[in-house]
Amino acid sequence: MAATQRSASATRARILAAAEEQFYAAGIRATSADRIIEQVGITKVTFYRHFRNKSDLVVAYLEHQASAERGWLEGLAGEADPFAAIAAGIGEASCRPGFRGCAFINAAAEFPDPEDPVRGVVAGHRGWMQGFFAELASRAGSADPEAAGRQLMMLRDGAMVNGYLGEAASIATTLTESFASVIER
Repeated sequence: MAATQRSASATRARILAAAEEQFYAAGIRATSADRIIEQVGITKVTFYRHFRNKSDLVVAYLEHQASAERGWLEGLAGEADPFAAIAAGIGEASCRPGFRGCAFINAAAEFPDPEDPVRGVVAGHRGWMQGFFAELASRAGSADPEAAGRQLMMLRDGAMVNGYLGEAASIATTLTESFASVIER
């Protein structure tokens, strides 16, 4: 029984890894379940045993992305200057080959219905992130941490889009300076 559970867990992880690669590179709507099934080398029955439909896979993909991003951000919260560390991380990610911006902004663009479960995951993660930024702003002495959290979120979003559409090399410096100007207000 334990070996079967490990095997099922490994198969689910392989499906999610393929979805992550395909959804991010080509877009969610442009990636079919058949493409993922082929990449993983499984049958449709196996795929649908793990995910009832593609929407469930998209939700699982975004939840996995959210968990990874939360872990990364929480790991930087204890740095001497967490804002500089976050800016450096965004700058580094923006310079990687294949960078296509924020997975959550991309997903929101593909799923405009606010009632869609995909948008629910996007909204939940973005709400968490804005709260995280507000907490960091509070620790840094911001007079209005909630407003600072909203501003920091907008700066982060802009940096992610700029990294995809513009000059990624200067993002860390510009973002660090912008974060500091919000906190100093």
